[in-house]
Amino acid sequence: MTQPNPGRGAINPYAGMRAVPSFTLTSTEIQDGEPLPAEVYAEAAGGSNRSPQLAWSGFPEGTKSFAVTCFDPDAPTGSGFWHWAVANIPATVTELGPDAGALGGAGLPAGATMMPNEAREPAFTGAAPPEGTGVHHYWFVVHALDVERVEVDPQATPAVMGFMMREAVLARAIIVATGEFGGAA
Repeated sequence: MTQPNPGRGAINPYAGMRAVPSFTLTSTEIQDGEPLPAEVYAEAAGGSNRSPQLAWSGFPEGTKSFAVTCFDPDAPTGSGFWHWAVANIPATVTELGPDAGALGGAGLPAGATMMPNEAREPAFTGAAPPEGTGVHHYWFVVHALDVERVEVDPQATPAVMGFMMREAVLARAIIVATGEFGGAA
């Protein structure tokens, strides 16, 4: 099974990676192909800087942990923008509530490790597309892993986390929501 392609002109950051099966990711707040709600935008962009509720099911047998990421490949940086990265979510956890990505990680399960985002904070940072950069695609991904822990320095970048877990990924569940300048207004 291949990874979903949103078919909306988005850059697929997983296209060059090893193909793995998919499973189901749902949210009461974000939907695939739909605009982000105002709360998921950064405070500076008129939002609440709050990570959305996420729930997943149908992951493969042998899953020992999960990682959750949010990435914007359309950011005008040349390398995209990591909004959120969490490793070492126990396999018994199948949902993160709203604002689980708050600074300090109080909404995360015991043992989870939240990596610093592009602003170098261990937290979720909301969408804030610069004016004139068009529609951005926010890839919320739950990665099912065949290891209980990803051995990664908690101060490392989300890209390093992705490298360290690359061979452990059994499957991915993806929602790609959209956002643009002024979208939280």
